[in-house]
Amino acid sequence: MTDVGQTSRDTQAGRPRWASLLWIVLPLAVLGLAVAWMVSSDPLSGFRNGAPPVENLTFERTILGNDGIRILVRAGGSEPMTIAQVQVDDAYWQFTQDPPGPIARGATAWIALPYPWVLGEAHAVNVVTSTGTTFGHEIAVAVPTPTGDSPSFAGKAVLGAFVGILPVAIGLMFYPALRGIGRGGKDFLLSMTVGLLAFLFVDTLEDAFELAGKAAALFQGPTLIMLAATASFLLLLAAGRRGGTPTGLALSTFIALGIGLHNLGEGLAIGAAFASGAAGLGTFLVLGFTLHNITEGIGIAAPILKQRPPLSAFVALTLLAGGPAVVGLWIGSLAYAPQWSALALAVGAGAILQVIVEMVSLQLRQRTDGSRALLAPPAMAGLAAGVGFMYLTAMLVKI
Repeated sequence: MTDVGQTSRDTQAGRPRWASLLWIVLPLAVLGLAVAWMVSSDPLSGFRNGAPPVENLTFERTILGNDGIRILVRAGGSEPMTIAQVQVDDAYWQFTQDPPGPIARGATAWIALPYPWVLGEAHAVNVVTSTGTTFGHEIAVAVPTPTGDSPSFAGKAVLGAFVGILPVAIGLMFYPALRGIGRGGKDFLLSMTVGLLAFLFVDTLEDAFELAGKAAALFQGPTLIMLAATASFLLLLAAGRRGGTPTGLALSTFIALGIGLHNLGEGLAIGAAFASGAAGLGTFLVLGFTLHNITEGIGIAAPILKQRPPLSAFVALTLLAGGPAVVGLWIGSLAYAPQWSALALAVGAGAILQVIVEMVSLQLRQRTDGSRALLAPPAMAGLAAGVGFMYLTAMLVKI
């Protein structure tokens, strides 16, 4: 009965099933023939005027060790490119390439230089291709690249806990005191959470675009960021609303997730800065990170002031929001690439935007006067306090 009905529908559509399949295969066959003709006949040969192919080279990672300098490069030109010579501080040096030979578009290769770099000094590396094109890379401050030994991992874990986990835990410790505030105080806290998240959203996108500018052009950094942020926002919004609009502990979990993804990107940046010698954290800067992130814990606590979650829930929220900073420090110092760091920040930006939407939705549902609640003095004061506090404390950590 089903086959008869299906046949009837195909007949009513005006064509049999095989004809529909033909109009799918035919365009693909034409495309295949066009590609085969283009490759075999090379019709562009008449347009070549002897100019060399377009070449592009991106420096993704630099490792300084006892055996010299190792650099990871990625080719992005129109044709495979060959590295002919390498200069370090205006002097040509012997080098080895792994894998050897021409580097295809999008492929990577390690360049090893037995150069006696000097601790604390700057070095300039210039790569010369077979066409004579030169690509420069600066090592701002030469320091040994961190390794994966246990003491190094333990030190990064302590630092990550201090700038990520500790401030979130301190913020959540205000929970008992916050439960006693009135309606105006809760409106203030919810709006303050929106304010700090709005600052994190803008700050995260800014950092993502900055990193995208350092990535290879073939990754299309700005487009990658917008697509990843949009996909993250839509997927998390759909997941959060499968069982209705999230409130209470569920909403706090989404806030912690958004902050955690932001802290992951922040940890990647700090770890990469250490690995390249571009930054040295002093005590004042570490304390600045801690103060900057305390408000995040208060924001996580805001949606659960009417509940009494178990202690394990607070521990889980703290680890979800602050733990990624530890992971980011590990990854950033050992295997950093600008495009993946930008992608992580873009996903975090989308997650933060989803939380902002849910927080505003929660405020609208809790008040009978609708959108006027967002314009009430406590709400406006909280919004300004959240943005202002994050902006002022960011001055302590921007270097």
